[in-house]
Amino acid sequence: MKINATRMILTALLGGLATTAQAAGTLVYCSEGSPAGFDTAQYSAGTDFDVSAETVYNGLVGFERGSTEVIPALAEKWDISEDGLEYTFHLRPGVKFQTSRFFTPSRGLTADDVVYTFERMMSRDHPFRKAYPTEFPYFTDMGMDKNLKSVEKVDDHTVKFTLNEVDAAFVQNMAMPFAVILSKEYMEKLLADGKPELINQQPLGTGPFVFERYQKDAQIRYKANKDYWDKAEGPLVDNLIFAITKDPSVRAQKLKANECQLASYPLPADVDRLKQDPNLKVQSNPGFNVGFIYYNTEKEQLKKPEVRIALDMAINKPAIIKAVYGGQGVLADGPMPSSQWSYDDTIKSRPTDVAKAKELLAEAGYPDGFDMGLWSLPVVRPYNPNGRLMAEMIQSDWAKIGVKVRISTYEWGEYLKRAKQGTHDAIMVGWTGDNGDPDNWLGNLLSCNSVGGVNYSRFCHKPFDELVVKAKRVTDKQERTQLYKEAQKIFHEQMPMSPIGTSIVNVPMNKKVEGFKISPFGLFQFYGVSLK
Repeated sequence: MKINATRMILTALLGGLATTAQAAGTLVYCSEGSPAGFDTAQYSAGTDFDVSAETVYNGLVGFERGSTEVIPALAEKWDISEDGLEYTFHLRPGVKFQTSRFFTPSRGLTADDVVYTFERMMSRDHPFRKAYPTEFPYFTDMGMDKNLKSVEKVDDHTVKFTLNEVDAAFVQNMAMPFAVILSKEYMEKLLADGKPELINQQPLGTGPFVFERYQKDAQIRYKANKDYWDKAEGPLVDNLIFAITKDPSVRAQKLKANECQLASYPLPADVDRLKQDPNLKVQSNPGFNVGFIYYNTEKEQLKKPEVRIALDMAINKPAIIKAVYGGQGVLADGPMPSSQWSYDDTIKSRPTDVAKAKELLAEAGYPDGFDMGLWSLPVVRPYNPNGRLMAEMIQSDWAKIGVKVRISTYEWGEYLKRAKQGTHDAIMVGWTGDNGDPDNWLGNLLSCNSVGGVNYSRFCHKPFDELVVKAKRVTDKQERTQLYKEAQKIFHEQMPMSPIGTSIVNVPMNKKVEGFKISPFGLFQFYGVSLK
């Protein structure tokens, strides 16, 4: 009854999407949450990337759909200097910026747009950044703010990036969502109008879909970019609608009713039922993700590794895999998924041991335990299908060693904002790989440089950090692998966060949907997707 009532309310809010879905060339996607904004470089969550980086924008390079392979995008080729410090990108000619209801460009893509885009992230004195102050978590977490020496225009269609030190993952990083290219002309118009903040509300790029409008917590509408440069992988539907539907059970019901043709993150219990529906199909892939419990290592009670190991050992992880992941996940042993190259398969998750956990707490000075907070994930993510249930199970497990837990949560955007500020004790988050490189896990999530970003453990441990930084500065894959394996052993000894599980990614859709490919990075991409 509750689900039916929720469906009625959402259907009314969405203005009859069931009817819209029947219109020729309109694809409706039931997404899991509202974006924090549309200025891609500001954010670090897949929900935010899907609505802008994968629709409105392009980067100089990208990833082939369904793969971790880097391919040309706005740059048709690039050169790397012998010393590995200079990358020269040659822009694709004839690329047009979108014409929208709020802006009509007078020219196409040039090197000026690339330079303007990156200089905004590089310099706090950049005119647009001074007018609209913001932070760029990926850019800084990966140390690009310190390592990117300059971005120079060679000519109208050539741009040279110069690094201070070798970065073995630089091209892969440039394919990530934060590196999409914005229009200098559009941004300067926003400055002239005194409305620079609209870059986060009215995005405009070179991508396959043109943003039309956003109704918070209800829908986002796009139309096909008829001038899109990539005719082979261009938009194959006239309209794309994100129907924001936070309840996964409601998403499943809407999919079955054809109110949307594709949906994100079904509950594990719904997967088999969706597979049995004659009008639906479910794509499944092993997940490139890990769900974690992060311990804020700056908090007094959580500073000692013995305490963090005790908390880790008290968690009955096999029970969580069974109850939360429902057969759609496996136990995670380390800080990366097992499919990531350089993964150390000799490291295994500690078995549940309440007696040993109590002993470790006593040694650390907490024989009677302590009180702490745990933030419960407020949305379904590919690495965690049921945050509330997981939180309650962990609360029960930790009570057995005298640790009393207060469970709380926030709206998703606020949750991430507060997490970066470090106001939590323990927090439930996870990660889906962004570029196929180990640094995206060990550097992004655990380096000193990423404290205040997505290093929610605020973990800054010099022996670990030195290995990760060194691994990024060498290009030999075998040497990098050895360094990352050493770092993983230190992680296991320090336990700044508890790896819980890696989920199987399931994407249910109408059988009329053709061409969709599951992204290993957890993104939803709709270019190259059609309806029969």
